[in-house]
Amino acid sequence: MRFRTLFFTLFVTHLAAAHPLEWLGLASWDVEGYAKDNPIGPTTGGEGGETVTVDNAADFKAAVTGNDPRIVLVIGEINLPSRLKIGANKSVIGFGKTAHITGSGLDVYHVSNVIIRNLKISFIKDNDCITIRNSTRVWVDHNEFESDISKGPDFYDGQVDVIRGSDWITVSWNYFHDHWKSSLVGNDAALRDEDFGKLHVTYHHNYWRNAGTRGPAGRFGHQHVYNNVYADFLYQAIHSRSYNQILVEGNVFRGNTREALSTYGLVIPEDSPNTCSCGDEELDGFANLGAKNDWGEAGVNITQVGNFTKAPYKFKLTPLSLVERVVKLGVGIGKI
Repeated sequence: MRFRTLFFTLFVTHLAAAHPLEWLGLASWDVEGYAKDNPIGPTTGGEGGETVTVDNAADFKAAVTGNDPRIVLVIGEINLPSRLKIGANKSVIGFGKTAHITGSGLDVYHVSNVIIRNLKISFIKDNDCITIRNSTRVWVDHNEFESDISKGPDFYDGQVDVIRGSDWITVSWNYFHDHWKSSLVGNDAALRDEDFGKLHVTYHHNYWRNAGTRGPAGRFGHQHVYNNVYADFLYQAIHSRSYNQILVEGNVFRGNTREALSTYGLVIPEDSPNTCSCGDEELDGFANLGAKNDWGEAGVNITQVGNFTKAPYKFKLTPLSLVERVVKLGVGIGKI
């Protein structure tokens, strides 16, 4: 682990420059949603702590350990030999367009106040790219997640999964592509008592392309899904089930998508082929529609509306006619 003054100076200068999308008032470039506005306080990550740079797995592990505030700047490709657990009060931020995590993914377990930005995480076998478990105040922003959809639903697991009573999460400006089961909120009906009343997650300005299911799929919580773009999201895109409440507004669907939004409890066989060839029946969820969505050719199946009719925070909603262009311009790595 070593401090690199030149890299850090260039990085901070780069971050300080506001993005044109924010100048034009088309979208927010800072943390927004549940990770900002919640009863605990805004997500600040490693703000106020030391900054270290890492370019190998050993240094990376040392840098994210513990609960002291720290900004960890990741340079280049790092192949992780095992899952990396990120401590509380950390900002893990990739430098430029080169920061790439392979081998194993990242765990945010039993901690609070974590930021993960500007990383490419790809081809994580048998597990998630990022798992957020029993944690609060997490911001996952401007990352890229990739695998290979041709290998079926169980060769890889999730891209960003939020489980086991986690709360006050924002997932923004990420590029999710070529993956079967993308983002699950609440992973097991047996954990209802642990999850119910938690799992508040904001998804905004993400781009999903060539995906199978779970964009997101939620149980027992509250998700606010706005200004996302879905292109060829093949099966169930936004799925609210098992008492889940979801507010959906200002999203755009393009290409081949069977179902843009569903509250019907059936988990289709394409999502969970190991349960039953006919799918997996759960109780229905709830959905409400805010600002107008563009469903394209996709179906919508709202079996019951809920009481989550308005987001409990201020947010910048991009006009629907501009959502596709704004999202594609702003998502992924190398943009912050």
